[in-house]
Amino acid sequence: MSPVTRVLNFNLRVARGFSTSRASRAQNQIYASVRRPDDFHTYQLLSSSARTPLLTLWTTSWCSTCRVVAPLVKSLVDSGVGEQEGGVAFCTVEYDAPDIMSGEGGGLGMTYMITAIPTLLSFDAGEAMTQTKVTDGRKLADRTFLEDWIRNEARRHGGRGGGGGTGVLGGLFGGLRG
Repeated sequence: MSPVTRVLNFNLRVARGFSTSRASRAQNQIYASVRRPDDFHTYQLLSSSARTPLLTLWTTSWCSTCRVVAPLVKSLVDSGVGEQEGGVAFCTVEYDAPDIMSGEGGGLGMTYMITAIPTLLSFDAGEAMTQTKVTDGRKLADRTFLEDWIRNEARRHGGRGGGGGTGVLGGLFGGLRG
């Protein structure tokens, strides 16, 4: 091989990029309680742009179960449950706040089919994941159940969890994702 050929072969190599730092783990985010629809929509946009599911706990001021469940869910998210799976964002939605109850279309509760208090509902890419909504008070007070639920929701990463399921159109559009 001539010296010119060796130089050409060397120049045609593709350099591989590398990093000396470890891949950072996703950080969970806890937002302030939602009392206005604008705040809720802001949190949805923030979580969608970060490709992080938004976990919402719908509560009221008169709900005694909510006073047990809200600190439990918040402590789990704050302690990092779900971070290894991609991370989550969390907020409580004060269902009985005047701006949440009223408003266009009957308020946020009507929009997202909130029929029980408390309700734990995840949003992925801005869409409500109603198939994984939790309203059972016993499940909401079960630490192990909540840890598993948070981890499962964190695995979505903006994938919406749709397609390929057993629903009416389950597998029909599953392969059409871009």
